[in-house]
Amino acid sequence: MPRMRRKADLPSKTCLTCGLPFAWRKKWERDWDNVRYCSERCRRSKGNAG
Repeated sequence: MPRMRRKADLPSKTCLTCGLPFAWRKKWERDWDNVRYCSERCRRSKGNAG
């Protein structure tokens, strides 16, 4: 069984809408390369960057 990673060791990205950093989540495991937004709210308001 693989060893657990610390939260500080997880990869992170910056949200294209709000500009805040967000960390890897288990639910994004397969799509991490395609994840661009930190939340559904940011994804829906992607045209209103601010």
